[in-house]
Amino acid sequence: MKIEKAHIDDHEILSEIAFKGKSYWNYGEEQLEAWRDNLTISKDYIKENKVYKLVELDKTIGFYSLILIDKSTIKIDFLFMFPEFIGKGIGKFLLESSIETAKKMKIKRIVLDADPNAEAFYKHFGFVTYEKMESSIKNRFLPKMELIIP
Repeated sequence: MKIEKAHIDDHEILSEIAFKGKSYWNYGEEQLEAWRDNLTISKDYIKENKVYKLVELDKTIGFYSLILIDKSTIKIDFLFMFPEFIGKGIGKFLLESSIETAKKMKIKRIVLDADPNAEAFYKHFGFVTYEKMESSIKNRFLPKMELIIP
């Protein structure tokens, strides 16, 4: 497995990974369709942000993206893999790579808006929830999380 910088030509496979990864959590089809635009990775998005893909045997199986907020803060905007790789250490590999990338950039704080189903995963790696934000689903709140890098 290796992490590579994504190319604009990867936009379709990355969008597919994001959509299928989100589908893993058993959201209804109507809800997933409502999110489709938010889960679509455009060529411009890849050009404007730091997007990295995980490749195994010449196949892209996951990715993450980082958005620079300010000189000391970066946001993990996407972190997804194909559902068949969930529970096999791929998420850990992607998250650790994103943290290492941030450290190389001298970033001191990583933030993200987690899916409620993934909050425990991020907590396991030292992220803490600092706020809850209302989501597009009624009575559902998204954890806003952060990791302070010493």
